[in-house]
Amino acid sequence: MTLTGDRLTALRERNGWTKTRVSSAIGVPMSTYANYEYGRREPDMETIKKLAKLYNVTVDYLVGNDDAEGKKQTVDLAKDPEVLLYNGRKVSAEDMEVIKAILERHKD
Repeated sequence: MTLTGDRLTALRERNGWTKTRVSSAIGVPMSTYANYEYGRREPDMETIKKLAKLYNVTVDYLVGNDDAEGKKQTVDLAKDPEVLLYNGRKVSAEDMEVIKAILERHKD
């Protein structure tokens, strides 16, 4: 197996999906997808992108350039302050103003 193959297998199994389900989702024959997992074949870049989107991981994680599988997201808090949570709760408007003030003071 290859690192990409190992990661594809782990991600598929973690989701409880079959190879048939994954191959259908990315538009390749099941035997082709199985060969990706077995390391007999490497997916092309378009397929890697589809797999990363399907599994919600980065392309870098799938190809072994990064060990962190989660997608990195950026959010503009000035445009979307609702995305900020602390201990699973939304940050209050008052606390958000304090956070913005701190960020403004330390932006450079």
